[in-house]
Amino acid sequence: MAKLTDIIAPSFYTLHGDIKDNKYTHYWLNGGRGSTKSSFVSIEIILGMMKNPDANAVAIRKVGVYLKDSVYEQLVWAIDKLGVSHKWQVKLSPLELIYSPTGQRILFRGADKPRKLKSTKVHKGYIRYIWYEETDEFSGITEIRTINQSLMRGGNVFNVFYSYNPPKSQRNWVNAETAKIQSDRKNNALSAVHHSTYLSVPADWLGETFITEAEHLKKTKPESYAHEYLGEVTGTGGEVFTNITLTTISDKEIQGFDKIKRGIDFGYATDPFVYVVAHYDSKYKRLFIFDEIYKVGLSNAQAAAKIKEKTNYSQTIICDSAEPKSIRDLREIGFRVAGARKGPDSIEYGIKFLQSLETIIIDSVRCPNTAREFYNYELESDGNDGFKNNYPDKDNHTIDAVRYALEDEISNRKVKVYDRRELGI
Repeated sequence: MAKLTDIIAPSFYTLHGDIKDNKYTHYWLNGGRGSTKSSFVSIEIILGMMKNPDANAVAIRKVGVYLKDSVYEQLVWAIDKLGVSHKWQVKLSPLELIYSPTGQRILFRGADKPRKLKSTKVHKGYIRYIWYEETDEFSGITEIRTINQSLMRGGNVFNVFYSYNPPKSQRNWVNAETAKIQSDRKNNALSAVHHSTYLSVPADWLGETFITEAEHLKKTKPESYAHEYLGEVTGTGGEVFTNITLTTISDKEIQGFDKIKRGIDFGYATDPFVYVVAHYDSKYKRLFIFDEIYKVGLSNAQAAAKIKEKTNYSQTIICDSAEPKSIRDLREIGFRVAGARKGPDSIEYGIKFLQSLETIIIDSVRCPNTAREFYNYELESDGNDGFKNNYPDKDNHTIDAVRYALEDEISNRKVKVYDRRELGI
């Protein structure tokens, strides 16, 4: 069998020891081009299975069609490099690698077929190794957690690998997740984050052409080099809100809030009904968002019942004026409501007002959807290294509700409350 130092780059030596000692369960491996992180994962899986006769593995891509030319070929490469090809059966239909002495299997699955993932079973032992290649392609940590819950059964020791090139934006879920792990070691003792670059890899492994191209990009486009080859989170430049603070707002703080703002964005067939509650500190230009309702498929009566559980509904709520019937329904139930005066450029004006605040403080526990939408809201690329001029009309339901809630502050005018005659009651 090959010497590990001949096939594992020096930057992974310590991590190899951690895996050998079962120090962590989850290993988040990020890095730039040529960092050999995928090679490392493939070697660890093959070695681990050959040493643990009850261990099987599943390699996962978001889209199954990419399995053959990525994780499958990478694992075949590892088998060859370790000099153990005579001990493994390589199957193409279905994609499968079998360790002949014991019958252990490496299975390949696409997350685009969730039923197939849920029904993943092995004849002997259990699935110890799970590998998510190109982890950033998955929709978020909830999807990952759901898959893990289906696969992590029947054993006491698991090794879950997440390999990916970090997306540019810090707001991307995978960058945010690894940042959270690194900033909260006490509560993330089961997870390790490892960053690698081609600079720690022997040059002869990469070849002269690779090095030449990397150095050329470094000279001509240093920011692209930093992202592509060093795996740095450089930012897209398209983040709409750079003044967000995600935290937990205490009950005591909320009790002291005296300038309460409430807004509603009515849902449609596939869009959620959204209700937000905030406090606006006009002296220091700080907005505190501390409550939300966010749910698809709510009728107006159901939404009203949920709001009544949370609030003094005699106070004014500013609603999406595009839904006069819904406003009328809420008024009939007893709510004091107002339709937002949208007008020309109201979206741009409202967003610029929010951007001008010193900070937008969002309770990410009470308001997870508000936190997610504000944090992830970005301008869309124009395809030419720039951005489209307009703000995207997607995943912005809570942002709209907050704009409505603050309309009197944004326009510096009192909101108009509908009376019964205007609402046709």
